[in-house]
Amino acid sequence: MNGVFVTGSNTEVGKTTVSVEIIKHLSKKRKIVARKPVETDCELVDGSYIPKDAVKLNEACASGESLSQVCPYCFELEASPEKASLVEGSALNLDDLVCACNDGVGESFVFVEGAGGFYSPIADKALNSDLAVQLGLPVVIVVKDELGAISQALLAIDAVQNKKLKVAFVVLNEVERNTLSNLEALRSYTDVPVLKYSKHNPEPFNSKVEKLI
Repeated sequence: MNGVFVTGSNTEVGKTTVSVEIIKHLSKKRKIVARKPVETDCELVDGSYIPKDAVKLNEACASGESLSQVCPYCFELEASPEKASLVEGSALNLDDLVCACNDGVGESFVFVEGAGGFYSPIADKALNSDLAVQLGLPVVIVVKDELGAISQALLAIDAVQNKKLKVAFVVLNEVERNTLSNLEALRSYTDVPVLKYSKHNPEPFNSKVEKLI
């Protein structure tokens, strides 16, 4: 498998927003596919659960794949995938997710997006970190650019490296404009590439990501 595993320092840090931006840019020159193997907090529409993040990822890829292939496991409960699957009576195991991530990717470059943070539960007795290890992909860490971001980023970097995985790069996601100096400070504490993403000016970010990937 050729690609990256996208995780966050926490939930709601903008993993999907950042992934969509990167995918749209890279798709201009190569075939990209996305795998969001499990998603919770899905909306029931006409008898089917709609995984909102997976929809955005799939649309960005424009690969023509079915949504069920991008995200085969969808749950309504807003909770961890482990909890949501158990509540709905269909325990999800790690092997299910590994198979879903590998299904049909072929030679394409694949973006695998986890659920929550690196140590968030994603299947029965399994964490996002366990899925990342099974896939063996370089990891992209998304951190919300806010007070406390430096500590969050360094903890996430240590967690990934402790699992003997490579950190491809860290993204400081500027959800709201600020005057913080997290980018410069974080770069002084790690050798891992650190980039800043702002929806107001994505071009510098895209050019740096292309070189790294």
